Amino acid sequence: MTDIVVLGSTNMDLVAYVEKAPQRGETVTGREFRTIPGGKGANQAVAAARAGGTVSVIGAVGNDSFGTRLRSTLEHSGVNTDHLRTVESPSGTAHIVVDDEGGNAIVVVPGANGTVDHLVPGDEVLIASADALLLQLEIPLAAVVAGARAARTHGVRTILTPAPAQPLPAELLAATDLLVPNEHEAAALTGRTDPREAALALLDTVPAVVVTLGAAGSLYAAHGTDPVTVPAPRVTAVDSTGAGDTFVGALAVALGEDRPVREALAWAAAAAALSVQRPGASASMPYRSEIEKRYTS
Repeated sequence: MTDIVVLGSTNMDLVAYVEKAPQRGETVTGREFRTIPGGKGANQAVAAARAGGTVSVIGAVGNDSFGTRLRSTLEHSGVNTDHLRTVESPSGTAHIVVDDEGGNAIVVVPGANGTVDHLVPGDEVLIASADALLLQLEIPLAAVVAGARAARTHGVRTILTPAPAQPLPAELLAATDLLVPNEHEAAALTGRTDPREAALALLDTVPAVVVTLGAAGSLYAAHGTDPVTVPAPRVTAVDSTGAGDTFVGALAVALGEDRPVREALAWAAAAAALSVQRPGASASMPYRSEIEKRYTS
């Protein structure tokens, strides 16, 4: 099995389902409200564990009811939480509006995630034992850089999701093996709206890039190879929240199993396609048996 460590955020998603998202100054009536465990770090951890990886998470939750539920959800999905700290700050929250087309808008309040600004004793040892480290940008950048530096020191593959998009320090990029932005993040990082051009520009800073394209699939570019586009299965989306994290978690497992890149991308796309057909983030993520069935169908 692939050993994966995720250093990142753990949030409670507060999700309102509406016909159409409100514009500025507008009030709309929602159809439904749910509290669903999420956060990009926790989402990727759950996705990887359900896809068949052996997964541990480094992060923080608050000493509150959300924190208790977040930890329980991770453990129920098979994620090791020994390095998930409990702090006095409130747990992080994400306030999400999902419309009838499956699109979403999100406001993240970091809470306890904001305290994860460094590695604590034992974190580097855990990272050193992994096959891959998954990183995102919903915790302080200092901790992301420290995690990437530790992974590079110990020869661990680093997969970075640059979300929310922000300028990335050279030290972080130098320690990144695979960068996985969506097309909007790729454009924000490069100033180029064409995903292929953006991917090629990003190769000036990292050895390999996967730009996720939503329903259109993904585009892979790496040094010494021509860019490759891998399509996604055609499905009707109910809620796209967490689809990108599902893709990354499944991709990390597939790459850890030494699947060829095209196959790994198609397998991850099958996982993401399953997730968008269900509401919620972590709650929507498929298990390995479901991914295999979808991938081979």
